[in-house]
Amino acid sequence: VQLQASGGGLVQAGGSLRLACSASDRTLNNYAIGWFRQSPGKEREFVTAIWRGDGSTNYAESVKGRFAISRDAANNMVSLQMNNLKPEDTAVYYCAASKTFYTGPSETGYIYWGRGTQVTVSS
Repeated sequence: VQLQASGGGLVQAGGSLRLACSASDRTLNNYAIGWFRQSPGKEREFVTAIWRGDGSTNYAESVKGRFAISRDAANNMVSLQMNNLKPEDTAVYYCAASKTFYTGPSETGYIYWGRGTQVTVSS
């Protein structure tokens, strides 16, 4: 499965962006999907994830209340709505897929990774 993250860009602090994750074979509905991000000089970190079943979600504390993950089953996509963006949200954002119920923060729980999309938040 080839995943693709899109929707990144440059935004001012306090602004919003909406990222999308899609799969080349349109099978995204079969997986739990997670979003991770990596800033220069830092390790990749967990942002959020959504399960394939009941749509339950999991968020990192740093984005709770500002970011929202959702699944568009009809279009086989997962979106990440990012509001009230801060300069510290600047990173390359990646989506990843898990074939199990796992929606946790460990990268080892995800087996497919897409190319990232750059999000830059200016102060």
